[in-house]
Amino acid sequence: MFDKVLIANRGEIALRIHRACREMGIHTVAVHSTADNEAMHVRLADESVCIGPPSARESYLNIPAILTAATIANADAIHPGYGFLSENAKFAAIVEEHGLTFIGPTAEHIALMGDKIAAKNAMRRLGVPVVPGTDAPLGESDDPHPIADAIGYPVLVKATGGGGGRGMKVVRAPGQLREAVAMARSESKAAFNNDAVYLEKFLTHPRHIEVQVLADGRERVVHLGERDCSLQRRHQKVIEEAGSPALNAESRAHIGAIACRAMAHLGYRSVGTLEFLYEDGQFYFIEMNTRIQVEHPVTEAVTGVDLIRAQIRVAAGAELDLAQDDIGFSGHAIECRVNAESPRTFVPSPGRITDYHPPGGLGVRVDSALYAGYFVPPNYDSLVAKLIVHGRNRNECLMRLRRALDEYVIGGIETNLPLLRAIVADPDFVNGAYDIHWLESFVERWR
Repeated sequence: MFDKVLIANRGEIALRIHRACREMGIHTVAVHSTADNEAMHVRLADESVCIGPPSARESYLNIPAILTAATIANADAIHPGYGFLSENAKFAAIVEEHGLTFIGPTAEHIALMGDKIAAKNAMRRLGVPVVPGTDAPLGESDDPHPIADAIGYPVLVKATGGGGGRGMKVVRAPGQLREAVAMARSESKAAFNNDAVYLEKFLTHPRHIEVQVLADGRERVVHLGERDCSLQRRHQKVIEEAGSPALNAESRAHIGAIACRAMAHLGYRSVGTLEFLYEDGQFYFIEMNTRIQVEHPVTEAVTGVDLIRAQIRVAAGAELDLAQDDIGFSGHAIECRVNAESPRTFVPSPGRITDYHPPGGLGVRVDSALYAGYFVPPNYDSLVAKLIVHGRNRNECLMRLRRALDEYVIGGIETNLPLLRAIVADPDFVNGAYDIHWLESFVERWR
């Protein structure tokens, strides 16, 4: 097992990793920008190293600075968390080349799944159902109209290396196609330095279902059920559930088995999430995230498996100590993402926390690095907390979630707590009658 792990991240996920390491008897090293001098993970870690100014490019994305910090601290391994460098194949390779362990998959698997077309083609070969679409990027001189006609409108123009909704355009009629392709290329170039795009079928009313897997690189793979992440605004997840109100035990076992077979054939190591669109009883693979997910706590709540701990163990070379029959599913869990932003305009709201009172009680978990007096910097993602609630069934979970949201107090900045309270009280949400487009229309009505 590792003696010392450097945490190459910030905020709640850095604190989450620190806590898992501490429970495993592993020392931690926090890296931070100057904007995060007073961050909770910096205060609690065994050691801390400042790696640059507030700009993420000069700090949390600064590979030489992170590696220098790891060398100075004599760390054994680096945990990237999510975001930043977590799915950067070059970073994973460089970490290993420097004699450190990257706590995650191999660089080859990160690169494969980071290219959406390559990932879809690989999954198709492995027997995983995929969304109909092109199997290669559009060439600069290619006429996209015959391809779109063959797929059938509406179609989705997507960046091959994108994420978070950037480089993604819905096209409902042929007259909109060329402009959409040009805009997607431009956005993708600006965001990812890669203007390659492709086309796929735009499903009308799907749900976003993802399957959590855990593998040790020795073809031992288990799945830990699904999460329903359909409640999204501008392709950013807001609320997640485990399990999905749309699936039963049979469909869960079916898609889980498909995911496990595919990962075993790949020889995949670490945690990973296969994302699907689900419509009319059919699953369609769209991408795979080769990192820990923001929403991993709902899976932990219903399975009792510590995913960060498991991720660290297999990175250290341990065999998977779980078989599929060991994974049980108990009750229901929901996570709400609490963001430092206006609940109606969604403008970021950095600032000093004047009051902070997180909810508590049976079945309530809060993953956050906030505290009274902390200054939320304007330089990073607006996520400041995750509220996770678990109940014996979905109804109990919903009642507990409403109570917890009512208790939550964050003073000094605006947050999306009012929006979250409105969503969980809406009859459609209560009945589980939503798809990936529902939240956009709800927000427009509520605003």
